[in-house]
Amino acid sequence: MAPGRVSLGATNRRLGERAIRVALFAAAAVSVLTTLGILVALLRETIAFFGDVGIGHFITDGEWSPLFAPPHYGIWQLINGTFLVTGFAILVAIPLGLGSAIYLSEYASSRARKFIKPVLETLVGVPTIIFGYFALTFVTPTILQGLLGVDVQIFNVLAASLVVAIMILPTIATISEDAMNSVPQSLREGAFGMGATKLQVSTRVVFPAALSGIVAACVLGISRAIGETMIVLIAAGQKPCSGVDPKQPCETIAAFIAATGKGDIPTGSVEYKTIFAAGATLFFLTLIFNAIAIRFVRRYRQVYE
Repeated sequence: MAPGRVSLGATNRRLGERAIRVALFAAAAVSVLTTLGILVALLRETIAFFGDVGIGHFITDGEWSPLFAPPHYGIWQLINGTFLVTGFAILVAIPLGLGSAIYLSEYASSRARKFIKPVLETLVGVPTIIFGYFALTFVTPTILQGLLGVDVQIFNVLAASLVVAIMILPTIATISEDAMNSVPQSLREGAFGMGATKLQVSTRVVFPAALSGIVAACVLGISRAIGETMIVLIAAGQKPCSGVDPKQPCETIAAFIAATGKGDIPTGSVEYKTIFAAGATLFFLTLIFNAIAIRFVRRYRQVYE
């Protein structure tokens, strides 16, 4: 082959690789710029809100009622509702999700896995508004009040948490199962060779080796639960709360944003700016939680990979 053709081919490959790098960088930059745009949009109105109300009332006031007179802007009641729904949801979703993942990865036959996993993943595509009405019209009156005899109000945290758990369960189960399947088979064979049982191999070998992926799955599930809107808006109600009783109605940050944003509120008013202040709070809570979780994931990834 002539030297000119070789040089031309190498030049074309370099140009192609450079174009691919630029395209990949642009794809990554889109997510960064989008995040920055969201942050700027939130902070602009949030700073204006603090200029009108003062950050002291936002932090120290124990009541949240910005749409009523006299207005109160204590965000802690919404934070309490958010953590309450999320906490009860993960108490149900994480054990069920990890149990499902262990079964699909270590115990289920290929035939059972091909049937169960697609059915489980189908829940991801169900609109959350359907989950919300399912909680309101079936879980509360039929299961909690009827079958279990629990004295709950029609709007309550317990029903919302149970259905949020069902919503995030496929995320935790499928990603955890993928992480367990990526564990080398040699680790299992070595454990079986030393006389370990199936349960010991699953819980003491495969589970720790896949821990970084499992934590990532739980983080994604919890983050989705924190930001869930329609289920808690429909099933948990719109009453801010301070206690931890799951039988009471309780409003979350996301539910307040959805309920207030659809109302007839003048743009630029203090009530309008509360939506952005609540959104900024939710943004930073999720950011802090994800940062802590990512550090945990990286720590254990260094051990097992």
